[in-house]
Amino acid sequence: MPFSHFNLPTPIVKAIQDQGYTHPTAIQEKAIPLILSGKDIIGHSETGSGKTAAFGLPMLNMLSKCKGVNALILTPTRELCVQVSEALAGFAKYLPVKVVPVFGGVGIGQQINASRTADVIVATPGRLLDLMARGLNLGAVRYLVLDEADRMLDMGFIKDVEKILSHTPKQRQTLLFSATSSPRLRSLVNRYMNSPVSVQAKTHVDPSLLIERAYMVQIQEKFSLLVHCLKHETSGIALIFCKTRRNCDKLAKSLRAQKISATEIHGGLSQSKRIQTITNLHKRGIGILVATDVASRGLHIDNISHVYNYDLPQTPDDYVHRIGRTARAGAKGNAVTFVTPQDARDFKLIMRDIERVIKPAPLPTFEKIAMPSPTQEPSSPSRDGHRKHKQFWNRRRH
Repeated sequence: MPFSHFNLPTPIVKAIQDQGYTHPTAIQEKAIPLILSGKDIIGHSETGSGKTAAFGLPMLNMLSKCKGVNALILTPTRELCVQVSEALAGFAKYLPVKVVPVFGGVGIGQQINASRTADVIVATPGRLLDLMARGLNLGAVRYLVLDEADRMLDMGFIKDVEKILSHTPKQRQTLLFSATSSPRLRSLVNRYMNSPVSVQAKTHVDPSLLIERAYMVQIQEKFSLLVHCLKHETSGIALIFCKTRRNCDKLAKSLRAQKISATEIHGGLSQSKRIQTITNLHKRGIGILVATDVASRGLHIDNISHVYNYDLPQTPDDYVHRIGRTARAGAKGNAVTFVTPQDARDFKLIMRDIERVIKPAPLPTFEKIAMPSPTQEPSSPSRDGHRKHKQFWNRRRH
């Protein structure tokens, strides 16, 4: 089915063609007709499946000429905010539509001025509330999108999101996209959506192209094994996950000391640094990114050949989201998890929860490299996420 099947206006179709898109993805094919018909929808689709176009194309088609912000998209992270706004601006390049990204970590003055004449605002909840406190009015919002809604709730944004929703008109179209579901998410749906229609798209990862391995390794040998894997197995882009910002910084620095070009990315870095890191990675098409879980959701990075779970993920959902960064768009991918004796029980519970069996792979012969012992600190970047982590493991163990 070509995009012309949706009867979108010529300026939007031309913008789509400029970007090289010819046929819609599964989530686009299912969601666009429903959105055009005015339905609230709940879309279950992962990052990289084309959901920005799924809600963005019909939304741009239906924007009115009324004064004020006509459409609002809420995202959990700054990176996703930037990517969504850039994608929407690309789709709207031949339309008289102004798309404004609003996120923290940068000066607020320019965002205040830009938002006054915005047709579409893409925002993180905290910074949007800052603008609202300074006079931003959401009374003209007709289309509201909650992108990566489950991630927003996991990061503790539930009260912020509800406060924002309370300042938008009740007569609006609400579109919610989420990779997972939860009681809190269902409560949000019941209170703020009007008879939503569920749309399910298959995962973007092809299981037949994904090779999953688990190495049972002593904690003091994890770094040596990782260096060996990066030097002898990895091509394209490697994404290495750590639990904490401190471990992330420490691992990237230690890899650079071994003449392995690695860059860290996490919520503790400035916004400009995080954006520049992703931009450079896209330009090169190869590289090593050491990340906290901020990078497992909401970032579109092509050509990831390997995902390394250097530190065990917090929950089964986090494991699925991490490995979902590779084996995309017909390309092969590898997901490698390092399991120390201290992690063995938790790893077994994760595999049981996702109904998967990964037999330990034989350890390759590798050179032992000294590295300072890893720090031990809470694994979550937010209080809410840490609470989710503790609740999950306590539930499984008792």
